[in-house]
Amino acid sequence: MLDYIVIIPCYNEQPYIATLIDYLIDDLAIRVIDEEPLLIIVDGGSFDGTQEIIKSYSSKYASVRYLYNPGKLQSCAMNLAVNTYAAKAKYLIRLDVHADYPAGYISTLLQEVQDNNADSVVVSMDTQAKNSMQAVIATAQNSVLGNGGSGHRNNLTVGGWIDHGHHALMAVEAFRKVGGYDESFSHNEDAELDHRLIMAEYKIWLTAKTNIIYYPRETLLTLFKQYKGYGGGRSKNIIKHKVMPKFRQLIPISIFPLFICFLFALFWWPLAIPFSVWLLLSISIGVFIGYKTPEMYGFYRYMIGLAAATMHFSWSFGFCYGCVTWLFKK
Repeated sequence: MLDYIVIIPCYNEQPYIATLIDYLIDDLAIRVIDEEPLLIIVDGGSFDGTQEIIKSYSSKYASVRYLYNPGKLQSCAMNLAVNTYAAKAKYLIRLDVHADYPAGYISTLLQEVQDNNADSVVVSMDTQAKNSMQAVIATAQNSVLGNGGSGHRNNLTVGGWIDHGHHALMAVEAFRKVGGYDESFSHNEDAELDHRLIMAEYKIWLTAKTNIIYYPRETLLTLFKQYKGYGGGRSKNIIKHKVMPKFRQLIPISIFPLFICFLFALFWWPLAIPFSVWLLLSISIGVFIGYKTPEMYGFYRYMIGLAAATMHFSWSFGFCYGCVTWLFKK
């Protein structure tokens, strides 16, 4: 049997954490008498009852461990768990609380890493919803309008080698040799680590044999905050490694600068054209996509373009803010 540990970073996840632990206990066949550390839940100091739930499981199952993460960030949580419990593990498996996992998810990852002789196995994300506004955001994220064709944001029929994907399984040796996650990253830490893996000639396999169901944010405000963080993380990644943004990222990067030009249209009206055209196209394409979506979501389905525009604008704002902050720190 392959040696591995499952790591779950979390913070204030009281409504969800027990469901995920129960799934893993069942899927991994964890028994009360098992003692080797297998499931490590790394908590950033939750105060909503999450700690108590985790500790209740760890008191019953010796292989379920609670680990306090003073760094709070997910990057810190992963490094701490590996340094504490992965001495005998060949692989680490990372799970997120805000996702659902199919039966046999972990066994499929373990089979995939062997079959493909990979150093890391990543998965695609099937974004779904539990209410109307989530459905709008999920549809935007699943579409090319929202994700720009990102491989791990689409359903797959065939796996393949990739330079970045949603982290699922990684060889502990590869993780350690490249230095683990950069703990200065609050967002985009996975893409930054994948860059170092590729530079060190490790191989990342995007599997088509399993995926995760991801539930997006439920409001445009929380979506804005999320993608602002993503944009800031991407700028930090690009600055650190001195790499050019991918082509599919160039258009989103330009959105906030176009908005600044829009604000100066009072002095010269043509400056308003580029941003206005982008916003009109986003909303129009979103309305067209919404027209083809189920009527059960009512008027919300015509807001898909607005959700995609929120993603692009906030990502661009975060990216530009990160670049400006770096320039002033130089």
